[in-house]
Formats: sequence, structure tokens, C-alpha cells
Amino acid sequence: MPRANTRPADRRATAAGAVIGDDPALRAAYGLCRRRTREQDPAEYALIQLVPPALRPACWALWAAANALDDLGDDRTAPAAERAARVEEWITALRSELPSGTSPDPIRHALLDTTARWGLDLSELDGAMTQVRDDTRGRRFDDWAAWRTWGRDNLLPWFGQVRALFDRAGVPVALRMDTRETYEEFLDGVRLTDILTDLSADLAQGDLLLPDEAVRPFPGAAQDLAHRRWSPAVAALVTDLTGLARRWVSQDGLGRGMHPGPATVLDTMAALLRAQLDAIGRCGPALLRRRPRPALPVRARILAPARVRAALAWSLTPLTVPPARRTGHAVPPTTDRPALTTVLRPPPPHPTGRRPPSIPPGRLPTHVAVIMDGNGRWAQRRGLPRHEGHRAGAAAVREVVHGALDIGLRHLTLYTFSTENWNRGAQEVDAILGLLRSEVADDPFGELDVRLRWHGRARRLPSDLVELLHLRERTTRTRTGLTLTMCIDYGGRDELTRTAAALARRVRAGHLDPDLITEEDFARHLPHPDMPDVDLLWRTGNEQRTSNFLPWHTAYAELHFTPELWPDVDRRHLWQAITTYTHRQRRHGTAPGDGR
Repeated sequence: MPRANTRPADRRATAAGAVIGDDPALRAAYGLCRRRTREQDPAEYALIQLVPPALRPACWALWAAANALDDLGDDRTAPAAERAARVEEWITALRSELPSGTSPDPIRHALLDTTARWGLDLSELDGAMTQVRDDTRGRRFDDWAAWRTWGRDNLLPWFGQVRALFDRAGVPVALRMDTRETYEEFLDGVRLTDILTDLSADLAQGDLLLPDEAVRPFPGAAQDLAHRRWSPAVAALVTDLTGLARRWVSQDGLGRGMHPGPATVLDTMAALLRAQLDAIGRCGPALLRRRPRPALPVRARILAPARVRAALAWSLTPLTVPPARRTGHAVPPTTDRPALTTVLRPPPPHPTGRRPPSIPPGRLPTHVAVIMDGNGRWAQRRGLPRHEGHRAGAAAVREVVHGALDIGLRHLTLYTFSTENWNRGAQEVDAILGLLRSEVADDPFGELDVRLRWHGRARRLPSDLVELLHLRERTTRTRTGLTLTMCIDYGGRDELTRTAAALARRVRAGHLDPDLITEEDFARHLPHPDMPDVDLLWRTGNEQRTSNFLPWHTAYAELHFTPELWPDVDRRHLWQAITTYTHRQRRHGTAPGDGR
């Protein structure tokens, strides 16, 4: 990244044109991105006008790139296979152009310049971009959980790029890590508002981007929408969804603790979304024929004071602004420039050359959960401080993950740091958290087909560790091999309490009858509703307790206790545990020989 200058955000120093430079092709590219943003999404353009001029070209480029991909995927003049090929061609071209930082396509040219200038990592967008390609095959969601996963996988990476942009400019967008779900629900509200706004266009293309769970309580609404008929069922559905979207975008204190500049942008975005929902609510039958918009005076009442607040905030804020790239200047290929995709490789072999046992897929457990016990005792027996045991335990984690990939396991969940572990000495807690930070930063599984997930609370964890965990989740979310879930600041009773609270909120909002709540309802409101039940719970260290670990998911798990201390474990112990599991007879409450 070129050397940057720190300067006040005044108009002379950081005007958008000065940041772009004098390269005619680059100025034309950013100009196109600006026009596309202004013409196709006036609300987004108005929000970008609230950020410092130096950051606006990058925001235009990011918006235009996301929109260009969506347009390719949604162009119904072409068949699905051709649309998918066009999206793939666009992504492939971007990958090939990344080392040079230039492109004959103006939107990619602006995006590549933004990436090089601000040091952004486009690999974080890979999942979101490939999702656009996959969506050309059609989208259908059984429930809200599937819908949320789809929406967040698409939106979060792009919002992450904007956050990174502010970070590079010296204005970190600090999120309250203890309420991450609040921010993600806000993005759910953004997505739902967009779907309601674009309902007429989507229905014209045969799309209904709502989960069956949302439509099912309104009999006849799905058929009426398919035929673009306004009916009492459709009206009730729209009213219900508008209210839900309003709750999601009306989260209290989203900007609390932020710099006043980004906080103003976020608060204004929420106000514009509420105004859009008001317009949707007033539209009635016309919602199925046209795209509603708030009246200009309504938008003006929101934007006028926001512009004053934003201008004041940025006038007092020094920004770190990279210089414009010189005309004809290309970005030389570098070894540290992140690729859009990582070439995945198999795990390294075991030092002995030992291979996993051959187990038919139907006999293999889907989900193995591990209580990694014995790090401290391992160190004490060797006269070492306890933190050395945790360091040795990290090497065992890598080995076991390699073994899980070798044998074809789909889900591996590790009890990494429990809510009770905070009761240990401060020195040991600091050592464990420092080791976790180092391991996640080193990304030892970055070139393996491993999707990393984190399960637990954020409130007490260091914010930089939480950010790293979120980063690894985002960059691996499209991988389909092993799903590795790290339970950090996790407690089973806490998980159940949070789930009960989520159900209570649904009851209070009138969406659930407390007398009719089922196990399926409870499971859908777990923090990770898509986590499968545990088939095998394995604990090392010669202890025979489950220790508040995944109580809901382990209801029918086979239990396996072994004497080895965790640092002495390698992939062969995992294979033995799985082999033992295959010899168990799992009946789930039925009698031996019962054919049920």
C-alpha cells in the first residue's frame, strides 16, 4: 500500500477527485461507479455522501461491484446456466486482474484500485460473490434460519469491506462485541426491507425471496403472490413482515461507542430504512406493481440534520489518506497480496505414514465433539508452567483436525474455553487467550478444506480475538469439507438460557404461543440452529463428566472417555474413538431388535 498522509478531513485536502488522481481511465471508472450508485440506489448514494470525500470513491466502487454482479445473476433475458457463466467469468477476470491492479472493465478497474490503495482483502468477498453465481439456480428457504444464513453470507462481507476502509482511514468502526447478534439482525432488517421494496420486480421474475416459515401462517398468500394478486392474506403477510423488519432496523444504541462520523451514517441508515418501511406500508396493492419510495420531504428531514452532524464530525477528524496512483502506474505482483481464492490442499500425512481406517460412510459419525482435558496436568508432570501444556495442546488440535479431514468427518466441535475457565488464575487465562489469538491469526487450517465457526459469548473476550474469529468465519464460510466449531467462552446452561430468552421475545412479540412451543421451535432459536446433533462425545484426561458442554446437542450422543492427556493425543486417537463408535448400537430409546 502506498505511503499515506494523515490530515484533517477538509474539502481541499481530501476531495474525491484529488484522491482519485489524474489518470483519465481511473477517473472515468470511478465516475461510472458514482453514477450507477446515484441512479440505481439514491438512498445508498445519500449515505455515502455522509462519509468523508476521500472515502467516497471507494464506497462507490464497492457498491457498483456488488450491484454489477447482482445484475449479471438476475438478468432473466438469459437462461440460468448462461447467467451463472457470466458471473463466474466476472469473478475469474477479477482474480486474474488482481496482481496488476488494473482491468479493462471500468467497475473492476475502480474496485482493484480501491483494493490496492486502501489495502483491502478481496478474498473476504469470495463467498459472497460465488453465492451470486449459485443463486442463479434458484433460491428457496424452508425457514428463517436458512434465510438468515443466505442474507448474512451475502451482506456481511461487503459491510466488512466498508469497516476495513474506515479502519485504514484511521477511524475504526468499533462494534459492541457483546451484541453481535444485534448488528446481524440489523442487516437482516436491511435485507428484508430490500425484499419488500423489490417485491414487484422479484415476483415478475418468478422469485419469492421469503422463507416458507414466514408465509405459511397466511394461507393462500403464496399462491396470491405467485399470481400477483393483492388479497387479505397478502396484506396480512406484508404487515407482519414490515413490522418484523422495523423491529430489526430499530435496534437501540447501534452507534454507541463509535466515532460520531460512522455512528451518524448508521443512525441515518436506520432512519431511511424506517421511512422506506413506512412507504411500503402505505403502498397497499400497488406494492405488487411498483417499487415504493419515501417522499422527498421525508428524506430531506432525515438527511439535512445528518449532513450537518457528519460534516462537523469529519471536520474534527484527521484521516489517513493514501495518495493517488500515478498515471500508468501498475501494482506489481507481491507475495503478500491476498488471492481471491485459496487453493485447498489435503492435510499433511501422519509422521508414521499411518492412514485412517476404512469406514463405510453410513457408519461414520456426522458430528464428533471433544472435551480436550489434561493440558495443565501434562505440564505439571513435566515441571512446566501450565501455559506450556496449553501450547502443546494446540499442536494436538492441529493433529486431530488433520485426522478428521483424513477420515472424512463432517463436523468437529472443540471445547476450547468454557465460561467456567474464567475462574482460573489471571495469568493462565491471559496465556490461554494469547495462545488462542496467536493460533487464529496464524490460520493453520487456511489452506485446508475447513470451515471455521465460533460458538460462545463475545462480551468478555478481547475485541481483537473476536474480530479474528469473525474474519476466519467470513473467509471460510463457503468451504464444504470439515466444519470446525471452536467453543470459546461457551457454557451449555448459558446457551439454553439465551435460547429461552429468544423464545420469550418471540412470545412477547406475539409470534409464538407459549403453550404450543415444540422441541423444533426450541432448536430453531439456539445460537447455532444449524449445528447437527452430536453423535460422539469424546473426553480425554481420564475424567468422566460432560462439564456443561452442548447439553442440547448431546442428548443421544455416544460417550467415549480415554485416559490420555490432551497434549499426548494425535489423529490416531480420533480414529480409534470413531472406530469404537462404529461398534456401538444406537437405539435412541427403542428396544434391542425393535424395527422402529
